[in-house]
Amino acid sequence: MTAPIVSLNLIGPDEDLIVQPPTTGVALQGKIQVPGDKSISHRALMLGSLAQGETAIAGLLIGEDPQSTAACFRAMGVKITPLNSEQVHVHGLGLGSLQEPTDILDCGNSGTTMRLMLGILASHKDRFFSVTGDRSLRSRPMSRVIQPLQQMGAQIWGRKNHTLAPLAIQGTQLKPIDYHSPIASAQVKSCILLAGLMAEGETTVTEPALSRDHSERMLAAFGATVKRDPQTHSVTVVGPAQLSGQSIIVPGDISSAAFWLVAGAIIPDSDLIVENVGINPTRTGVLEVLEKMGANIEFLNQRIVTGEPVADLRVKSSRLHGCEFGGDVIPRLIDEIPILAVAAAFAEGKTVIKDAAELRVKESDRLAVIASELGRMGANITEHPDGLEIIGGTPLKGTEVDSYTDHRIAMSLAIAALNAQGQTTIHRAQAAAISYPTFTPTLEELLGH
Repeated sequence: MTAPIVSLNLIGPDEDLIVQPPTTGVALQGKIQVPGDKSISHRALMLGSLAQGETAIAGLLIGEDPQSTAACFRAMGVKITPLNSEQVHVHGLGLGSLQEPTDILDCGNSGTTMRLMLGILASHKDRFFSVTGDRSLRSRPMSRVIQPLQQMGAQIWGRKNHTLAPLAIQGTQLKPIDYHSPIASAQVKSCILLAGLMAEGETTVTEPALSRDHSERMLAAFGATVKRDPQTHSVTVVGPAQLSGQSIIVPGDISSAAFWLVAGAIIPDSDLIVENVGINPTRTGVLEVLEKMGANIEFLNQRIVTGEPVADLRVKSSRLHGCEFGGDVIPRLIDEIPILAVAAAFAEGKTVIKDAAELRVKESDRLAVIASELGRMGANITEHPDGLEIIGGTPLKGTEVDSYTDHRIAMSLAIAALNAQGQTTIHRAQAAAISYPTFTPTLEELLGH
């Protein structure tokens, strides 16, 4: 019997993912689907909780992060049926009607849950909330949302001069704000817009570049008055708003699809279709960079699903070449930089990634970690303060690497290992479940297990 290409080894609470490609290599063929979009899943649960009436969500991501969001809103009196990818029902309480929880709200590893929820909690007058998260989340900066909320009148306290969780929030009547964000961040923008739902008047956020716009699209779908100015990268919500329950279909997450698109591009003789992927233009930076590198990606069956553009993406193996990217494209591919670094390691020539210092305050310091772990495999990769420089074309060799409990690092290393020589052991690979619970089974399915 042929030895499996991928296997799991349990070591106490941790999982090692072992990847041993045959000397003849592997080719990825067929059709797959990826889990629902994480950003849209969070927002559907949150807005469904704030709306009047029932919201039905199909295609929801059932990873650990959306579970954290659902648990927080259940603790505030919202009835949410068990999460699954078929149909989830949220029985909303209406804006301003969340109950004061009897315990601390735990956001787990989810920065989206904490940052977006702060805007909601701060606007619930005369109620007290406390929020925390895991060790990683408690080290991630919250000042980027706390400072504009304080300008709106929010009362928030926390560690390190009110910048780190655990945080305490005393809800109050907020006033509208015209906020010019120093960074292009969908989390910052969304937090302020959600806070503005119950403020009297217009709350506007202007960004230096366009960040993902799922919140604006969904707020409008739920009945809020939303004004957008693409020229100035600004969006306005008018409060007090009224939200009504909706039927939401969550498309496949392009961040999850990116792993397979890179795998299909770098692994010889691959021909892979990833079905039902959201191709919102504020998220397609990864596709633009891969095409710039020479990837053969085809858009099939393009359509609109619940206000979001969707397509099936076909990728065939191709010879990639290095490129340079930074600036305005970074907010549109910030989560995909680890897997793009893998693509660069297998491309001919030099790839330079700039303006990505934001990666240092994600689930791990992703610039340092991807440079370290790909470097262990033999990649010619140099870490810079705000990015990476990668000289591609050096064959990678299997070795022991670590995910640093970062889901995107774990999956990026697994894809690199598929095209490396010899066995790679990825420590703490269970982190992948945070955003992609079925990553390993899908990998096994593609490899013919």
